[in-house]
Amino acid sequence: MDHIFITLISLLLVSFLIATVYRHKFSKLPPTVFPTIPIIGHLYLLKQPLHRTLNKLTAKHGPILLLRFGSRNVLVLSSPSLAEECFTKNDIVFANRPRLLAGKILGYNFTSLGLAPYGDHWRNLRRISAIEIFSPQRMQQFYNIRIDEVRLLIKKLVSECSEPVNLHSVFNDLIVNVIMRIVSGKRYFNGDRELEEEGKVFQQIARDTFAVSKASNLGDSLPFLRWLGVKGLEKKLISLQKTRNDFFQKLIDELRKVENKKQNVIHMLLHLQETDPDYYTDEMIKSFVLNLLTAGVDTSSTTMEWAFSLLLNHPHVIKKAQKEIDTNVGKDRFVDESDVANLPYIRCIINETLRMYHPVPLLVPHASSEDCVVGGYHVPGETMLLVNQWAIQRDPNVWSEPERFYPERFEKLEGTRDGYKLMPFGSGRRSCPGEGLATRVIGLAVGLLIQCFDWERVSEELVDMTEGYGMTMPKAQPLVAKCMPRQITQKLKI
Repeated sequence: MDHIFITLISLLLVSFLIATVYRHKFSKLPPTVFPTIPIIGHLYLLKQPLHRTLNKLTAKHGPILLLRFGSRNVLVLSSPSLAEECFTKNDIVFANRPRLLAGKILGYNFTSLGLAPYGDHWRNLRRISAIEIFSPQRMQQFYNIRIDEVRLLIKKLVSECSEPVNLHSVFNDLIVNVIMRIVSGKRYFNGDRELEEEGKVFQQIARDTFAVSKASNLGDSLPFLRWLGVKGLEKKLISLQKTRNDFFQKLIDELRKVENKKQNVIHMLLHLQETDPDYYTDEMIKSFVLNLLTAGVDTSSTTMEWAFSLLLNHPHVIKKAQKEIDTNVGKDRFVDESDVANLPYIRCIINETLRMYHPVPLLVPHASSEDCVVGGYHVPGETMLLVNQWAIQRDPNVWSEPERFYPERFEKLEGTRDGYKLMPFGSGRRSCPGEGLATRVIGLAVGLLIQCFDWERVSEELVDMTEGYGMTMPKAQPLVAKCMPRQITQKLKI
């Protein structure tokens, strides 16, 4: 009897595998990886870091793959032309986000700007962000915050440069201060001690959010696990969301009582709440603010950490950048935001960093709302789209010597885009709306830090460039470096 049962199971398994092969062949589905195991699909292939694993698969099987993560179809792309097809011809089709458990709980049931489905609500959130936060007028309004925070950072480093500096913490504190001052008017670090304690609570929330983002949730791919009561991650998400919610509700209640002539984002949203309280609820405001912080803090600070890791391993690049600044800005004043446009080599350094160490290597996942065609293949609706931008930006068929840090390759590039070969802020309708803010802060910070200090590694060994895990791509080891004020820093008061 046992022999018959085993034979039956074997026949069913073989039938499933044969059916899968023929389904791909005759339905014009994209290529897949054999075998697709019943129930789990291709989950057995996945190892961290995911962008490297997927790169190995596409290098072997081609730039377009349709995988199965349990019950979920996943389209993996690793070529600029295929990415262009998704973000132009099929842009509306792929304007949704996949419905994952973290998005449901941390994204206020898929109502946040980053996770809401494409539609009227998302368009309104995008409009608010474009007008109230990232418009040229708002960028100018927040200019003093950006310049003040970066110069305060320089002052702090001057006072502490006798010891090696943890640049991971320095950059994180900088971006938190910039965004929280824009959001709430509060400056958490290197100022008021009471506010610093509040800032530490926020940083713990950010660390917990990052830790959860690294955890894989098999329930998203294998729903039966949730039916069986496997809910460990769900409980953690619910607990984290309560902490996040309570923290920002307290902040909103506090600011609601304060008249603020220099409006911040929360005050702007509270003003809109007075005109339409049913739409601009406290929950909507919390969701909006949390999205700004989640999307902006880790990506910007990580990019600067990778940039200085590369610079410390290539000191001649620092010298060339200092010469450019000394020539174009002079030695009688500090770099200003407006100077960055006239510092092409600084922009080259940032672009080369974004190419080699993209802050979101797989971009933020998209999902198809209906059937479509990509690369001549039929892609079913409700398919998750992963664009492996890390693979595209390291492809030797696209880039000359892609593993080499060579900022000069971008000397003729204006901005941060090079077609679909380089798109660090995504593309299409769901591209990052905060690109303008991020490029301003990063450009000013990198420019001033290069102008004001000479930089050295803490030892003769090269900086470890190993990647950590997560949705963003952090360094496995935080960057620590030595800095010495240059003559201009000693000459001018900052």
